[in-house]
Amino acid sequence: MVQVSMRRSLTGSALIRLLDRLAGPDVRESGASTSDRLSQWFSWTDAISLSAALDGLPVAGATGATGATGASRASRAKAPSDAEEGECQRVRSALAKAIAEDSAFATPQRAQDAEVDFSPYRQRYQARQQAIEAGVGALRGKLRSRLAARSPAMAKLAAVDVVMEQVLGARERTLLSTVPKVLEKHFGRLRQDADTGASGAWLDIFRRDVREVLLAELDFRFQPVEGLLDALRMK
Repeated sequence: MVQVSMRRSLTGSALIRLLDRLAGPDVRESGASTSDRLSQWFSWTDAISLSAALDGLPVAGATGATGATGASRASRAKAPSDAEEGECQRVRSALAKAIAEDSAFATPQRAQDAEVDFSPYRQRYQARQQAIEAGVGALRGKLRSRLAARSPAMAKLAAVDVVMEQVLGARERTLLSTVPKVLEKHFGRLRQDADTGASGAWLDIFRRDVREVLLAELDFRFQPVEGLLDALRMK
């Protein structure tokens, strides 16, 4: 089990490594490869949509991803403006600041152990998840529209991103919805193992860990935005 945990820690994202540490020995690694798991996520209709996007055909939900004239593309085919770069940075900073300043996760706080319940933390975590998803989704749509207007090749990339968001986004949402369950178990272990002479100290540790997980999830969810920005920076 130690070997499995170390292997995930070496190969996973920052979020996966952090959750792996907090989950302890309860987590079992899937024997399936990444490609095998991805193939199970795509239905035959998803495969058709992806093929259409790669062929440059219209994709449902890909507004502006195809069909732009050469003239309109040429007029808007520029690298991301300072305003776009700045908007992405502002949204990311605002989301990170909201996490850091959330009173539910502030430290130090003191309370009687018997009065502490996980439910408020679950609700606050889910609220932060929804805020991150909304902020990142809006940015992703804007950058995709900008990319689609740049060139036929970039329009294909924007259309592919639409399909990937439609297919993987649902899976991502399902998987990330299980994070509070991991945190709840971590909460219970810390509480059970707490030194009776240091009441409340375990709760400070828990709040710190929750903030770290939320910031790691923010980084994870921002990866598609960073990818679209990188594509717009290409000459």
